[in-house]
Amino acid sequence: MRTLECLSTGLLLATIAIGGCARRAEPDAYGNVEATEVVVGAEASGRLVSYSVNDGDKLSAGAVVGAIDATHVTLEREQLVAQRAATASRINEVRQQIQGLEAQRGAAVAQRDAARAQRDALVAQHEIAKRTYDRTNRLFAQQAATAQQLDQAERDYRVLGDQIKAQDEQIRAHERQIAAQAQQVQAARAQEQTVKNQVAAADAQVIQAGERIRKSQVINPLAGTVLTTYAQAGEVVQVGQPLFKIASLDSVEVRAYVTEPQLAGIRLGQEARVSVDAGRGQRQSLRGTIAWISSQAEFTPTNIQTREERADLVYAIKIRVPNENGVLKIGMPADVQFVPTSAAR
Repeated sequence: MRTLECLSTGLLLATIAIGGCARRAEPDAYGNVEATEVVVGAEASGRLVSYSVNDGDKLSAGAVVGAIDATHVTLEREQLVAQRAATASRINEVRQQIQGLEAQRGAAVAQRDAARAQRDALVAQHEIAKRTYDRTNRLFAQQAATAQQLDQAERDYRVLGDQIKAQDEQIRAHERQIAAQAQQVQAARAQEQTVKNQVAAADAQVIQAGERIRKSQVINPLAGTVLTTYAQAGEVVQVGQPLFKIASLDSVEVRAYVTEPQLAGIRLGQEARVSVDAGRGQRQSLRGTIAWISSQAEFTPTNIQTREERADLVYAIKIRVPNENGVLKIGMPADVQFVPTSAAR
């Protein structure tokens, strides 16, 4: 009888020991899988003439997945290009006009310079004529020269003086002409600048029209998987209207919560193991890294249970986990086990 009781006690202790070994260790934290989701909206208004996005599609960054009707914008751009070409042609016309005015001004400058040279020659002759007249006048007073000689010397002196005055007037006329032509050149250059500004404005309008045409294409901004589509080909969409939602699932984040006492045992870059339900009572574990720790406490979310149940305040953390095989899905609950620093080394 005693032998039977001892045997029964031994079996009970063995069962308890086996159950204790098989019991899974409690996770350090609980969380849910998250990913950076991007809602791609329409950048133009019009009919969605083509659209090839379906739920679950994997798209590459920069892929053109649809197009909004841009016929009127294309025609507008063509008109703007034609207007720009017509405006640009005026620049050559104005430049030719400037060249002609500058040539005329150059000729006037040359004529003025020639008139100045001729005046200088007349001034030299006038000085000689003055000396001749003065000498003849003295000789006439000494009765060494005739009255006819004196009259001739005086006439030569006065004629040269009149010629100098006429030459001065001619020089002033040339200078007025040069000044007027300079103003014309300046006005033509201002007109040239105005036309250049008009061409620059036309270029800006052409670029704007091209940008509107570019925005009529639906371009996927990042490589990832389409989570939800909101539109179909043939629909009329407005600017900003959501077309589809996409997220990169190659690397996801598990948002979990820890209590204040746990903060001392974790740090950025520390390894953590994330486990999720793999079915049939099995769990699959993946390695991750703590990428973010909140600096502010918050009340325990209703869908989270931490190690210390019903904690009033907890801190959110994010664990970045590679997800090449697509095991982790958005919203999936996950258990988190922190790897001590010494173990991680």
